[in-house]
Amino acid sequence: MKRPITAALCLAVLTWMASLSCAVAQQRPGKANAEPTQGRNLSTIRDLMDSIIDPSADVVWGAVGTVVDQDGVHDTIPKTQEEWLNVRRGAIRLIEGSNLLMMPGREAAPPGSKSEAPGVELEPPEITALIKKNRRSFDAFARTLQALGVEAVRAIEAQDTAALLEIGGRIQDACEGCHQVFWYPGAKQPNPIREQQPTRK
Repeated sequence: MKRPITAALCLAVLTWMASLSCAVAQQRPGKANAEPTQGRNLSTIRDLMDSIIDPSADVVWGAVGTVVDQDGVHDTIPKTQEEWLNVRRGAIRLIEGSNLLMMPGREAAPPGSKSEAPGVELEPPEITALIKKNRRSFDAFARTLQALGVEAVRAIEAQDTAALLEIGGRIQDACEGCHQVFWYPGAKQPNPIREQQPTRK
């Protein structure tokens, strides 16, 4: 009889200790109860361009086109569902990358970075200052890029190569327009507030 009684007493003590530990943990604020961090800028605009925007735009631009070589003229189009899916992924990254560009407080480049084309483009601190001064214009360019990404997704889902080719040209124009305003000194500034609206079929 002693063994069952001893085991029961041990189980009761262990249960009481576990419940006491849970109660203490609930009362003591800690990492588990901390509010999640939201909206932190951990990357610069240059990081986003190098890692998300430029590679994704290249996928959309390169999906449809014509190549002329010594063997003649060749049309480039996605031929399989996987190829179409890859282009769609690029368009989705453009859409969401544009959201990241519009997050306020993001620097143009990491601290200590220099211009990659001195004399052609502004230095990163100058670009950051110009964006802060003209935030509405910068966000308008980003929204234009985002709207074009939405159009690209529609064209991809319809496998409309002609529309995708035309949209790719407008994506290139939107990117270059933003660069002329915020990266290249002395360039003529287009009107960035006229945003591109998605075309519905």
